[in-house]
Amino acid sequence: MSIINKARKIRRALHENPELGGKEWETSKRIQEELTQVGIPFKTGFAKTGVLGIIEGGQPGGTVALRADIDALPIMEKTNVPFKSKVDDIMHACGHDAHTAMLIGTGLKLQEMKDSLKGRVLLVFQPNEESSPIGGARPMMDDGVFAEYKPDVIFGQHVWPNLPVGQIGIRDKEMMGASDTISFTIKGAGGHASMPHQGKDSIVIAAEFISSLQSIVSRNTNPIESAVVTIGTINGGYRYNVIADEVQLNGTVRTYSKEVKDTVKRRMANLVKGFEIAYEVEIDFVYRDGYEATVNTPEWAQLVRNRVVHTYGKEAVPDVDASMAGEDFSRFLEEIPGAFYWLGCAKEGTGVQKPLHDPEFYFNEDALEIGINTMTDVAVSALQKLQQS
Repeated sequence: MSIINKARKIRRALHENPELGGKEWETSKRIQEELTQVGIPFKTGFAKTGVLGIIEGGQPGGTVALRADIDALPIMEKTNVPFKSKVDDIMHACGHDAHTAMLIGTGLKLQEMKDSLKGRVLLVFQPNEESSPIGGARPMMDDGVFAEYKPDVIFGQHVWPNLPVGQIGIRDKEMMGASDTISFTIKGAGGHASMPHQGKDSIVIAAEFISSLQSIVSRNTNPIESAVVTIGTINGGYRYNVIADEVQLNGTVRTYSKEVKDTVKRRMANLVKGFEIAYEVEIDFVYRDGYEATVNTPEWAQLVRNRVVHTYGKEAVPDVDASMAGEDFSRFLEEIPGAFYWLGCAKEGTGVQKPLHDPEFYFNEDALEIGINTMTDVAVSALQKLQQS
């Protein structure tokens, strides 16, 4: 069986049997079995289900790490593929099944050529990527995943339905945004709907508060910089003729710059104080730092770009805008130089693609070969670059 067909078989098996973050026991077991079959040594126990494969080259040199996330999402799948998820309310809607299969495939190719490699390649199978703010990258590092072999550079790839198969999205700087969460509990005073002067209507206050939150981005941050403030849930009230005494708001803040993030956080705290004084209420405010922005190291991003152009041509690397979606790979990049890039996987013949995290998300398996070849080429080229430096 070819490496591509094997990767396809693995991907489909993982897709049928998805596991949530922190519970990827069978997924981890499958990874270990595949590595064992081809003689790739590995270590386990990182963030419970994480696996580290170790490919030693035939000659000394640097250390390159390649990462794939392995967890699924709590989503009921609505596709009609023959290998549809067999687990209710759990689905690989973010392509981590493909990431895992492609890293295994990359490992197989590198193992075949290991005698010619100058250095080593680490295969990092990371759990719990979808569980911000904890994630799996930091727990893996805390558990010593790089204690014996510290990477000189690390790379990660992510399937991307906004790009067609055959294209790679890569930037020299920001790729993904910081993903923080916010919550506000507005504590007013209840009463009869016909006598609003006797209460402190938390719903009315919440409506004005949400509008004021949006002014932070439009009037307090540099318009050249990017920031998003979204309130995703509102909970409060009892019935139509009762003034709500409490309303809970939950949302997210997305930024690239630490300075912009600090500005948003500070202005939110000041806004809370102002509303408490103006409306004589109490507002509990919690800002939870999530994943930091995923920011590539320019020289390694350029290496990825150069290798893709060399293999597939300039048209394979279009200009792309950064995404405000969060990514746990940022934790690796905070400590290790490297690059994160997107692998086009759009469904051919379809106009509007279903996005990541959608119950109808579709991964075009034609991208498997490109993903494996690109990651292999990047790893080999990175080792050569390290040898020269």
